[in-house]
Amino acid sequence: MDQPFVARPSLRKRALALGGLCLLIGLVMACPIGVAAGGENGDAGLLLIIPVVMLAFALPVGLQLWLVSSGGPVLAAGPAGLWIKTRPTRGQAIWLPWEAVEQIYRRRWGLEKLLCVKARDPRAGAGLGAFTALDAGMQQALFGTGFTATLNFADRSEQEIMAAVLRHSAGRCRVA
Repeated sequence: MDQPFVARPSLRKRALALGGLCLLIGLVMACPIGVAAGGENGDAGLLLIIPVVMLAFALPVGLQLWLVSSGGPVLAAGPAGLWIKTRPTRGQAIWLPWEAVEQIYRRRWGLEKLLCVKARDPRAGAGLGAFTALDAGMQQALFGTGFTATLNFADRSEQEIMAAVLRHSAGRCRVA
């Protein structure tokens, strides 16, 4: 991206959040198993379930980390417009000139804060493929647009991202 402002996904931030969540779930599951194994009629072999369950959680979380963190920047902005990801998991992006952007707003989904970009033309992003259409359709239902970028799991702070968007949009679209 040759834009003045580029925000990339932060593997470190996302790994800390998802790792903490997996650890919490693992502890909640491990405590009853440990109590059962330590009882009078308990079987110490029952404790082997704990690493198996933790591995069962770690594999999909690792895949999710790789999918979300690979594939290039999530947002790039400049005086003429912005590039924004069309899919949350892979590197496909779309170019929108500022005149084609109706509104930019923030939404929260669980632990994630998102920057949402709504295009003036509802057909923007059409023809990008079946998987992109599926992802964009789900995002459209949840956030009102198929174009989103992470705010809290990026290599830049939320304030820095919002300041860059405000500066480069120069009042050509609503930013809330």
